Amino acid sequence: MTRDQAEKRARALVAQMTLEEKVSQLRYDAPAIERLGVSAYTWWNEALHGAARGGQATVFPQAIGLAATFDEALLRQVGGVIATEGRAKYNACSAQGDRDAYKGLTFWAPNVNIFRDPRWGRGQETYGEDPYLTARMGVAFVRGMQGDGPVMKAAACAKHLAAHSGPEALRHGFDAAVSDKDLEETYLPAFEALVREAGVEAVMGAYNRLNGEPCCASPGLQKRLREEWGFKGHFVSDCGAIEDFHVRHGVARDAVEAAALAVNNGCDLNCGDTYRHLAKAVERGLVSEAAVTEAAVRLFTTRFLLGLFDGSEYDAIPYTAIECPEHLALARRAARESAVLLKNDGLLPLDKNALRTVAVIGPNADSRAALAGNYHGTAGRYVTVQEGVQDYLAGSGVRVLTAAGCHLFRDRTEPVAQAGDRLAEAVAAARASDAVILCLGLDETLEGEAGDANNSYASGDRPDLRLPAPQRALMEAVAGTGKPTVLCLMTGSAVDLAYAAEHFGAILALWYPGAQGGAAAAELLFGAASPSGKLPVTFYESADQLPDFEDYAMKGRTYRYMERPAQYPFGFGLTYGRVRVTAARVLAGSAEEGLRLSAAVENAGRADTQDVVQAYIRCLDSPFAPPNPALAAFRRAEVPAGGTVTVTLDVPARAFTVVDEAGVRRRGTRFALWVGCSQPDGRSRALTGDGPVELLWQDGTGEQLT
Repeated sequence: MTRDQAEKRARALVAQMTLEEKVSQLRYDAPAIERLGVSAYTWWNEALHGAARGGQATVFPQAIGLAATFDEALLRQVGGVIATEGRAKYNACSAQGDRDAYKGLTFWAPNVNIFRDPRWGRGQETYGEDPYLTARMGVAFVRGMQGDGPVMKAAACAKHLAAHSGPEALRHGFDAAVSDKDLEETYLPAFEALVREAGVEAVMGAYNRLNGEPCCASPGLQKRLREEWGFKGHFVSDCGAIEDFHVRHGVARDAVEAAALAVNNGCDLNCGDTYRHLAKAVERGLVSEAAVTEAAVRLFTTRFLLGLFDGSEYDAIPYTAIECPEHLALARRAARESAVLLKNDGLLPLDKNALRTVAVIGPNADSRAALAGNYHGTAGRYVTVQEGVQDYLAGSGVRVLTAAGCHLFRDRTEPVAQAGDRLAEAVAAARASDAVILCLGLDETLEGEAGDANNSYASGDRPDLRLPAPQRALMEAVAGTGKPTVLCLMTGSAVDLAYAAEHFGAILALWYPGAQGGAAAAELLFGAASPSGKLPVTFYESADQLPDFEDYAMKGRTYRYMERPAQYPFGFGLTYGRVRVTAARVLAGSAEEGLRLSAAVENAGRADTQDVVQAYIRCLDSPFAPPNPALAAFRRAEVPAGGTVTVTLDVPARAFTVVDEAGVRRRGTRFALWVGCSQPDGRSRALTGDGPVELLWQDGTGEQLT
């Protein structure tokens, strides 16, 4: 069914409804209209990294981990699996009359906000700090979720429009002041890509105001969406955001005015209960019934596109599709690809034949919460890092000792014990072992969404970039044993790793790797697979490097605008091979159409591995170019030990533009391009011992200058 056909049928159906019936369908929990054959439908469902909050589901790595894969094909597969499992749940539940929240086919994912500040608790839900990477990952995810058949497999939603990335404590009344340049260059490109390229079915507005306009009732954002980008789907408020209009933002006097303001400015669906006042708003003349009708038509267009009235091939998806072996294997693969090797002095991979005893230590070693992140489903089985190592070494004769070492953030694990009550046990386990796997980090109790995380830091954000004090003490205690130690870091954001980098032989960032994360971690630790992920965010030395959290200007933020060296840079990640780009050239194209590059990629090491080839670009003849080169293309490649492969990269035409202070894109003419396995910055060169190949390109001549 085409959108035009779906809209025509939606319009005919809505034309038969009373005002009260139309208003009722603009709620997230829309009731049935039995006389018209309309079933009840709850729009609210979540799926950042698996069908969430509705029971059993395949739990993939958290979104930030998926971003670290730099693998568009994988993201498309993940989106497809989530839609399949969503259909399986919908089919099973609706057949029993269960149309509750988290059981529908409209998923409020992905989150394509820019992770501009590592203190933001919800940054784990995003694809990182770079607009281009975020766009590519988001487009792939949406295409996988929505499918390409005559009926939409599931409806994706790009959230939260726009300029939403903390502080969480202020979000309900915050006014994000953002320049036209930063909007066009950083905060909006991913949303535009999801609309123009992926045809995302829904967009969710943010809680905050943007330059004075509440995002869920913003004429400026609606003009971008519908007039400039051609968005045809429906617009939904974040939950409770319309109530904020009169309670916190002060842009409406009461709930009636708030409801009218939202509908008049393009918000079709209310996650909340403010739209129960819409009929009164029509009665007062604050909003027309025609505007209510158009909102209802958009919503029913989506329901027709999903085949909810006519049925589809997806109705045959059985409940047994959930967590089937193929889906679990994909989750395990995603966890392997997401892990980022930040340091390795030769300790990894561990040789089980040379070990007699291994200690697995730390509050996240046997933690399910550290696998799941936030907005997660329920796995049938969780494999923690401790369990993964135990399973991997079963039958090998290697003894695995375990110790928590400390609480995640409290100073003791037992209320009646003294502070540091598990340190002695951890030291004993380490001393009795040949090697230590130390599992530290955070979970959703320490970083998450305001009101959704029961955390010690309040509101979901972090006060700084350090690990909690008990974990810092545990690091020092383990380091004091002198035993070879690999730190497995499980977080959704960057932390200060200065101490670990100085005292431990290896650091492996696992993120929140999903229910199969421990199995994947064991494969990486013992060399059954090579780490190949790349950082989708910058690891800073400390929060002192960052501007004020409430400042939305990009100056000093992220790898494109930072002014001091990173601890670990965006795009960085080691493997067990020795991969580098030895040559690169332009194959075809122009700045107006985009360039196709060819790169020779060599693995001089002894381990087969995947790696991510990256192209960065900087305009050399414009004062509006960001101070540092920006990611312009990437591709994951298999590079056998001792081999060389050729990889092609497509640099899009937009990469050859710069954005002026008025937010206007202008095409440059002279560019530097770098092709390698990392950024072209000095810190990446120091960490890898190598650097990318540099090219100069002059548009207009059609010539590569180097």
